[in-house]
Amino acid sequence: MRLQDLYGNDADGRAFASRVQSLEKFFLKQTGERPEEWFSSSGRAEICGNHTDHNHGKVLVAAISCDILAAVKKRNDGFVRICSAGFPSFEFHIADLEARPGEAGKSVALARGVLRAIVDRGYTVGGFTACTESTVFRGAGVSSSAAFELLVAEIVNALYLNGALDPVEKAIISQYAENVYFGKPCGLLDQSGISLGGINKIDFKDPAKPVIERLTPPAGYTLVITNTGGSHAALTEHYAAIKTEMREVAAFFGKEVLREVDYREFFDAVPALLKKKISERAILRAFHFFEENDRVDAAADALRSGDTAAFLRAVGESGLSSLNCLQNCFVPGSAEQPVTLAIHMSERLIKDGAVRVHGGGFAGTILAYLADAEAGGYAAAMAKVFGRENVFTAQVRLPGAVQLQLHELI
Repeated sequence: MRLQDLYGNDADGRAFASRVQSLEKFFLKQTGERPEEWFSSSGRAEICGNHTDHNHGKVLVAAISCDILAAVKKRNDGFVRICSAGFPSFEFHIADLEARPGEAGKSVALARGVLRAIVDRGYTVGGFTACTESTVFRGAGVSSSAAFELLVAEIVNALYLNGALDPVEKAIISQYAENVYFGKPCGLLDQSGISLGGINKIDFKDPAKPVIERLTPPAGYTLVITNTGGSHAALTEHYAAIKTEMREVAAFFGKEVLREVDYREFFDAVPALLKKKISERAILRAFHFFEENDRVDAAADALRSGDTAAFLRAVGESGLSSLNCLQNCFVPGSAEQPVTLAIHMSERLIKDGAVRVHGGGFAGTILAYLADAEAGGYAAAMAKVFGRENVFTAQVRLPGAVQLQLHELI
């Protein structure tokens, strides 16, 4: 593994070595010992397939070149202790893995839930101490929670299970921790993107056995993620409503999820849906689901054939559908619409590329996929509006959550 595989073509070896040394000192200060193992878990970018996974749809997702770096040491007393730079540390015993309502929304819930899911699969786990430091952009919708879940899963997988968990199983375990212990009703996109690494088309028709295809990202293009402001903390009801309304439409046809519904049957039934008082918004969100699956197919076809223009067109059309049909680019009824503003500005700045809402939406981030030559100027223009600290560039990262061999990297 090369440093560039983790952090992109511009990876800085000296900066990485300094980061390792700093985290090693932090570990020594916290424990009085030196770490024995090192792990890294990436952020992720949703390239296409906005809000389709929870209805068993298709997505295009990539691991990206930011990460949680962890210094780790195995321990024999059964305790898991995690210290994250800038945050309170926590610990629990592996014999105490029941969900605690008071921990919802906290990192300890994610760690406890990951171990619970692993134990429930019949594995024997043990304790460890981990000290972490993160470059995953906070508040930028690149899934810091999923990165943390996959980090814990891979630490246990490497220290105690001899790598028995495959990437899909680690993703499902991590989703369980986020849904049941953390309290966020996410689909499987975030965890899968990080667990698999690279850029992948994933078909969740059977979520327990997703169909995965590894693809090659277009050369000469950069991801620029802009955090437009606003917290996701108060938006859970809006995210949940998308899933609920899509499934409300599916229920009209006697199905649980929209993936089980035929598009032509749905289209012809729009008058009947309205008579049943199913809202126009729910119907529009269903249209988005069906058409977004087609866009994921089109984007994947374009990557296979090397047709970058067609790939970017599919990504741009995905963003337009999220705005018009999915309606997750601003909070309903609010005059604060930074995501919509950022998208509108981007459409006027980008010549060779595409832009769309990134992730859950309503507040937070947008994603631009644009030619390398444009990335610097575009990022500078967005920084004037949203602040330099809120504009991030990234590359597609080949591995997701992984144990590191430092001698290969430093």
